[in-house]
Amino acid sequence: MALIDLSHIINPDISVFPGTEKPVFERKEIEGYPEVKITMYTHTATHMDAPIHIIKGARTLDELPLDKFMGKAIVIDCKHLAGKQIALDFLKQFEDKIKSTEFILLHSGWDSKWKTDAYFEDFPTLTAEATTWLTQFNLKGIGLDSISLDPVPDMNLPNHKIVLAKEILIIENMCNMDSLPNTEFMFQCFPLKIEKADGSPVRALAIVD
Repeated sequence: MALIDLSHIINPDISVFPGTEKPVFERKEIEGYPEVKITMYTHTATHMDAPIHIIKGARTLDELPLDKFMGKAIVIDCKHLAGKQIALDFLKQFEDKIKSTEFILLHSGWDSKWKTDAYFEDFPTLTAEATTWLTQFNLKGIGLDSISLDPVPDMNLPNHKIVLAKEILIIENMCNMDSLPNTEFMFQCFPLKIEKADGSPVRALAIVD
């Protein structure tokens, strides 16, 4: 069994959504022991969006059962779709696999652009039709190695609204998807247990036989 880390490290020099402040680390020594005071937003680094993040009155992360954050997963290679949308016709070729899994991870290769301006541009995003089609399956979440399920300029966040309305979680800013197998594997992405959490950093990882 192998564990594959799919999470970016958190430090003050990471990519954050445009307009968001980067994490602030204050390294202290309290009674001779080192501690770090960290100030950051809940949607920092590899993180999860809760339904309440977009849908008024929806559930927060701490209101969801623990099994919502783990399950069977597949990775879908979207690297050839840079600058394009992920259309329904493309996804339909994976329909049988999607039917039997709980998480789909969309591998765009955009983590290679982490900490550059290019990270925020031209990553593949789902069409509204493809997003809506995915909501008919028993998915717990959709994982991305890019900044958002929607293009950065589109602040209406239509894809977010479609999936979060169905309590399908969104895990953004993942990495290392090129290490994942083409077969089904176990995936987990547990958030911090924050009261009324609209989102949380997660330690996303794959468990591969």
